Amino acid sequence: MAALKPSERMKIPRQPMPEQEPAQRAANFQEVNCGYSAEAASTEACRCLQCKDAKCVGGCPVNIDIPGFVDALADGDLSRAADILFADNVLPGITGRVCPQETQCEAVCVRAKKGTPVGIGYMERFVADWARQHRKDLFEPPTPTGFRVAVVGSGPGGLTCAGELAKRGHAVTVFEALHIPGGVLVYGIPEFRLPKAIVHAEVETLRRRGVEIVTDVVIGQTYTIHELMKGEGYHAVFVANGAGLPVFQGIPGENLKGVYSANEFLTRVNLMGAYRFGETDTPVIKASQIVVVGGGNTAMDSVRTARRLGASPATLVYRRSREEMPARVEEVKHAEEEGVVFRMLCNPLEVLGDDKGWVSGVRCIRMELGDPDASGRRRPVPIPGSEFEIPCQVFIEAIGTKANPLLTQTTPGLQTNKWGNIVVDDNNMTSIPGVFAGGDIVRGGATVILAMGDGKHAAAAIHQYLTTGCSGNGRAKLNAVP
Repeated sequence: MAALKPSERMKIPRQPMPEQEPAQRAANFQEVNCGYSAEAASTEACRCLQCKDAKCVGGCPVNIDIPGFVDALADGDLSRAADILFADNVLPGITGRVCPQETQCEAVCVRAKKGTPVGIGYMERFVADWARQHRKDLFEPPTPTGFRVAVVGSGPGGLTCAGELAKRGHAVTVFEALHIPGGVLVYGIPEFRLPKAIVHAEVETLRRRGVEIVTDVVIGQTYTIHELMKGEGYHAVFVANGAGLPVFQGIPGENLKGVYSANEFLTRVNLMGAYRFGETDTPVIKASQIVVVGGGNTAMDSVRTARRLGASPATLVYRRSREEMPARVEEVKHAEEEGVVFRMLCNPLEVLGDDKGWVSGVRCIRMELGDPDASGRRRPVPIPGSEFEIPCQVFIEAIGTKANPLLTQTTPGLQTNKWGNIVVDDNNMTSIPGVFAGGDIVRGGATVILAMGDGKHAAAAIHQYLTTGCSGNGRAKLNAVP
């Protein structure tokens, strides 16, 4: 099939992703997407036109050789496809599931101009899953360099940086504050979107590469950055501890019982198994009526989780229209199919409570879209006199996160911006030579794949720093190295 002419490839329709039925999946936490069959993956691969100037590669934050692995898949050479994929992406089973391909690699696919793009993410997932089941060794052990690098945080940015550094022969230790590695991948993304088994498998692949992962260590408290570099003997540090402090609206009633940040709600359910309370020790409030405020992927994850915990209705309140929602199109579609109620163009003014201090509802105001704001989206403007109430027993705020100051405040000389995010140069180096940073702690709230792109870019800069004595910008090293 790989020898098809472009005109023949253009006639092949995009292969749909098999899914659980909406009514069934709305009551369980099993993965919604079931994955391509081998036949569907091969057929989808044959839709690729193998462009000479493959814009999809530039649209990928980690620059996967997309035409290469897709061509190998079309030829039925899954082992070669896996080699090509893992050469550029150390976490393909994760990105194949949660990466917003529709706004990145698939958005610039030539086929998207006159139809549907090639299903790059679906094929990435297929190859990664095949490799997990059939391959144990996806790399040749490199020659050790003698350099030691500490990575702070085991989320997507930290794991990617660790994997890329390990490929180059550096000894890498990842420090994770929680008891399980994975960061936001395990505490923030629900099982029905990203099964924990996939994350654990990807982590184990990194361990086989030689990456050491140490849990229950809070950098900024257990160790400072200075102690890692001076006392523990690390030659460089990559900070990827995310932006884990929730943001609240500051409206009346946020101190009522039944108000959650999305961070706490999702952590309780995802990481601590609260949806299986009785089997686990962590509770979560279940209610027949739940309201979530926000329009991003975290809000979507929260409201779909609430639906699975029995909320009917599970209502999403968003101050803009559906067209402005930053959440993935697929997640919005899945939420609608599962019975989530969308209340667009309205915003909470106050959380209402009963005489016992429990949430009883949310008072909202309707909005209309005005002129564009700094984000380029039309600014939501309240409509006077349009207030109304939505009854609920749980209210979840999913409007963003900000940097936790614990690490930055214990690192003298580390420059941050007005939001508390770490400032870095073009090579992801901070104001302290030898200390690099990436992901949400630099960007603010962003996507998994952008954090991974930072991790990969920083790993290349760290390697240069260690092996040449300076960063890409010519800045001298702080630490002497062997």
